[in-house]
Amino acid sequence: MRRFVFLVLLLCLVASITGCSKQSNTTSSSTTDVKLAILAPGASDFWKIVEAGADKAAEELGVSCEVIAPSQPGATEQKTRLEDLIARGVDGIAFAPVDPNNQIAAIDKAASQTNLITTDTDAPKSKRLCYVGTDNYAAGKLAGEELKKALPNGGKVWVCVGMLDAQNAHDRYQGVVDAVKGTKINILGVLTDNADRTKAKANVEDQLVKTPDIAAFVGLWSYNGPAILDALIAAKKIGKVKIICFDEDAATIEAVKKGSIEATVVQNPFEFGYQSVKVLTALAKKEDAGIPESKVIDTGARVINKSNVGEFEAEFKKMVGK
Repeated sequence: MRRFVFLVLLLCLVASITGCSKQSNTTSSSTTDVKLAILAPGASDFWKIVEAGADKAAEELGVSCEVIAPSQPGATEQKTRLEDLIARGVDGIAFAPVDPNNQIAAIDKAASQTNLITTDTDAPKSKRLCYVGTDNYAAGKLAGEELKKALPNGGKVWVCVGMLDAQNAHDRYQGVVDAVKGTKINILGVLTDNADRTKAKANVEDQLVKTPDIAAFVGLWSYNGPAILDALIAAKKIGKVKIICFDEDAATIEAVKKGSIEATVVQNPFEFGYQSVKVLTALAKKEDAGIPESKVIDTGARVINKSNVGEFEAEFKKMVGK
């Protein structure tokens, strides 16, 4: 009888240990099963940096994150991609809307079915949980200050961007305009290209003919700087017409080193990806995501010019592991 009781106790102990082991494995697998996505407005090197940040956070947290950058940008394509992600049952999406004011219904619908935040460009009127990215108005003012340095005596300026309806484009443009108020800088208007690089270059070529006394171009999106640069090289206007732009496209950084581009305002796309994954993971696990009352997680911006481009390059390569 004693032997029988001992065996029963032993079996209970083994069952108890096995039960604890299974519970532990379930917890671990639930973390790994968190599936996230970042939906970009279109394909560019900028989003490869976002992806590097997302990959780092995903590895640290034991989750998966897919970065989707459609080759054909536009609100219709983004709506289709959003619906696909929802159908696949992702646990969270960081969305960069191309036309926030006209995408609120699509954003709100997705936000009712999964955790949704915005990144790169915000949609503050939507039901997104927060925005991770740059204070674009402040970044626009930085670009405006660089424009003043490049044109101390003033001059005519065209601003180039994909779509002015995008919140980031609107805010950057307003920042530039406000920064140059009271100077002799005359912003003639905005040249839009619908994120078509060929059109972006053609816009600049067209204005070099129509506005022969143009003093500078300002590019608000990452590909605009290289597009302006290519047009000025073809017209042999490098140095005669100044360029102020945004982001760290390889061609932009090389041109800053050579002095062909006066300055570029860089954001922190690595942090876009890194912070977005951190927030979405916490939300998926029903933990405190650290979202501030403002619902804005500002990742900062700074000016890169010939004086600090070397330092920035070294820092950038270390950050993305290249």
